Amino acid sequence: MSKLIAIVGRPNVGKSTLFNRLTQTRRAIVDDTAGTTRDRQYGKVDWCGQEFSIVDTGGWVVNSDDIFEEEINKQVEIAIEEADVILFVVDASIGVTDLDDKVAAILRRSKKPVIVVANKEDKGDARFNIPEFYSFGLGDPIGVSSANGSGTGELLDEVVKDMPEKEEDDSPEEDIAKFAIVGRPNAGKSSLINAFIGEERHIVTDIAGTTRDSIYHRYNKFGFDFYLVDTAGIRKKQKVNEDIEYYSVIRSIRAIEASDVCILMIDATRGIEGQDANIFGLIQRNRKGLVVCVNKWDLVENKSIEAQKNFEQAIRSKFAPFTDFPILFTSAVTKQRIFKVLETAVQVFQNRRRVIPTSQLNNYMLEQVAITPPPSNKGKFVKIKYVTMLKDAVIPTFVFFCNLPQWVKEPYRRFLENKIREHWDFHGTPISIFMREK
Repeated sequence: MSKLIAIVGRPNVGKSTLFNRLTQTRRAIVDDTAGTTRDRQYGKVDWCGQEFSIVDTGGWVVNSDDIFEEEINKQVEIAIEEADVILFVVDASIGVTDLDDKVAAILRRSKKPVIVVANKEDKGDARFNIPEFYSFGLGDPIGVSSANGSGTGELLDEVVKDMPEKEEDDSPEEDIAKFAIVGRPNAGKSSLINAFIGEERHIVTDIAGTTRDSIYHRYNKFGFDFYLVDTAGIRKKQKVNEDIEYYSVIRSIRAIEASDVCILMIDATRGIEGQDANIFGLIQRNRKGLVVCVNKWDLVENKSIEAQKNFEQAIRSKFAPFTDFPILFTSAVTKQRIFKVLETAVQVFQNRRRVIPTSQLNNYMLEQVAITPPPSNKGKFVKIKYVTMLKDAVIPTFVFFCNLPQWVKEPYRRFLENKIREHWDFHGTPISIFMREK
């Protein structure tokens, strides 16, 4: 399982810019007005063969100074508890501030590796201020510029070096499916787990996972045999909904990475919210199978078939372009269709491991390519000659061999994926399409 890196620090030190630089994306952090949900960013970083998740703790801006300092402390405490390595970002162009000292004091009490990142070193004489940050007592500060990328290579080298060694693998057998139930707070995750395992605790075996917060519940009843990937749960802090929301997604990262198939819980009484899309994005970036479970359907007034279709259409529109996944309308309290959730998750797991014989693949796909060939480019034509499926890939992966792979654009890749999905059942699982030169 990959490690989790948290970016912490006071506002306006360049945390979101650093996040975008390390993840090689341009997804900006959104700071909404008080009282509304703020979007947070979660991404993947691959450096020197090591892949890890990274979370940006930006966007926690509160106007009141007292509330602001309290919220920052809570944010940092959550990051300390959940992260494997912490990037403490400070502004080299300003130097040490009182708020920096307060965050540093919390970090010093932790046992986690902390890297002081002196950002904006390219501004004027900012680099001469970097020695000030030794006063934190957190080791050597690393000067970077998130804007132009200078120093980020050295920073990532330090991150990889400070990552804890991989613990002894106590995870369950690879051949048994691992399902993670994820979703925003109060969507009914705990109720669904309780409905699955019931009161007969003898059917559940707890096995410590590879990390302190992922626990595998062995479920071997009614002909099923799989692990439920559970987490320690959300700590409900009084009157701090933002903390609950943030903590939920941190836990979701862990659960998603430990699973094969994710059961994404959506609250039918609240509709699709921004955090649902965030967690769906995590599932997609980690290339996991997906079953969407619209819970609390018993509380919805309009339960007509038309209402279900409209809700389903809204979900697929929100989660596009990946739309080939099952959607079930359930109630964990009344146990409506929860058995169907298990059946569907098992089917998605089987689809994820499906292998198509090369002969069948070529017979069908080359015929489809002949009917609808790739678009020509500057008078030259792409000729696809052979296709195969990689057998050891994490997800179903298809390699098409052709003469000009660089000219096969994303729309045609989606066409090939759609044709594969039409002929073979890969419902609920992502697939990868690669073009290689023959």
